[in-house]
Amino acid sequence: MADANPSTPPASGSGASKPPRPRNPVFKMMGLPALPRKLPSRNWLIFWAVSSSIAGAIIYDKREKNRATAKWRRAVAPLSKELLPNASQLPRKLTVYLEAPPGDGLRTAQDHFIEYVKPILAASGLDWEFVQGRQQGDVRAAVAERIRRSRKAHERPDEEQPETDEAIVERQRKKIGLPEYEGIKGDIVIGRHTWKEYVRGLHEGWLGPLDAPPLPVVETLEDKPEPETPSTEGDSDKKPEDKKPEEEKKPEEEKKDKRPPQPRPHNSPDDYPSAALPATIPAEFSPSTPIAFPHRLGFRHTFVRLGRFFTRRRLADDIGREVAAVCFAAARDWREADGQYEQQLVLKQEEDDWPKFVWKDEPEPADDAEKAKKAAEPPKEKIWASDLVVDSRIVERMRRFEIQPEDEARAKQIVVPETEIEGWMKRNLRSLYHWGASSFASKPKGPDLGNLDDD
Repeated sequence: MADANPSTPPASGSGASKPPRPRNPVFKMMGLPALPRKLPSRNWLIFWAVSSSIAGAIIYDKREKNRATAKWRRAVAPLSKELLPNASQLPRKLTVYLEAPPGDGLRTAQDHFIEYVKPILAASGLDWEFVQGRQQGDVRAAVAERIRRSRKAHERPDEEQPETDEAIVERQRKKIGLPEYEGIKGDIVIGRHTWKEYVRGLHEGWLGPLDAPPLPVVETLEDKPEPETPSTEGDSDKKPEDKKPEEEKKPEEEKKDKRPPQPRPHNSPDDYPSAALPATIPAEFSPSTPIAFPHRLGFRHTFVRLGRFFTRRRLADDIGREVAAVCFAAARDWREADGQYEQQLVLKQEEDDWPKFVWKDEPEPADDAEKAKKAAEPPKEKIWASDLVVDSRIVERMRRFEIQPEDEARAKQIVVPETEIEGWMKRNLRSLYHWGASSFASKPKGPDLGNLDDD
């Protein structure tokens, strides 16, 4: 029987193998696998399109954010090369006011400063100090206490001031004859909530009394005499030390770790019109600038937070411009429009981001003892939820930093190199390429054996 023709293709059936798909000549020459027969499914296409768009938007925004920060950092860099008049002269020093935003901790405000403000201040070569608050009223108390301390030094020179770190450093500087910086210093206030306390502290320090008002006398349950009870044999055996409350038995170390209480306000906004200006008040205060701090919490605001996350480059450019204006020390007067001062309207849109509990009153305690204790203490001032009340004699002495047109035009001409803003992946690929190119370009050198033909 004759053999079957080997060129005849096998019969079609379940066990018959399909003929191989012809490969593209180009891929066949390069040794690459053939293209797939069809595109991925619709769901996979949607997934990859959305994922690529989100990744591209994040990468683009991060690069432009770094570009904006680098632009303003390079704009203020020449200030770091300026020489001081003499070797013993102190450099210019700024004060940065930070406070925990409503509903969050202080770490959030610190991260905001490190990400947007610190790179520009560090590039300018200026010095700065922090005034940080963990709860509502801390910045107000710090600003007012600084002003009262300076007023007491002039109005009550014979009165002994409390020993603080600043007082000790100031006394040592005067002892060695180190002169203070005589130029413009300036304040940086981060966030609307901190700004309201900063303005409130200015009014309290200059319009309030130097001494704290007396506390109201309210009879509490602890002041009432307790009825005498007959003693038992078991109580007679106890020592007086055992009858002390548990709080007095705590070690002294735990008591020292507690933070000191927040100083009470020395006046209220209702006392502004009747207050008299002190004779030591300057004609102009040190300039200041509020820095935007958009911070919204909650799952319901996810889309708003996403929109801000994808446009951080705009926030970096705005903050960089404000911080650069502080570094260049160009200031102007605050303006007045429609019967309101500019200090009252600045960053007002941030109040829409605050949680609802900021605007609510504290619930009344149910226990009688707690009610009596709360009545004995002065009511805590709610600065964030209150309107920003100002006095014309104070706000007219305030000044605001503003960048000059020539400085902003010079900043726009700055070209940031791509190597300074590229990410981790591109930076490593670039270094790998340069390493490979340098390896191919360099020729290996052997030992110098001289001319072998010489005898």
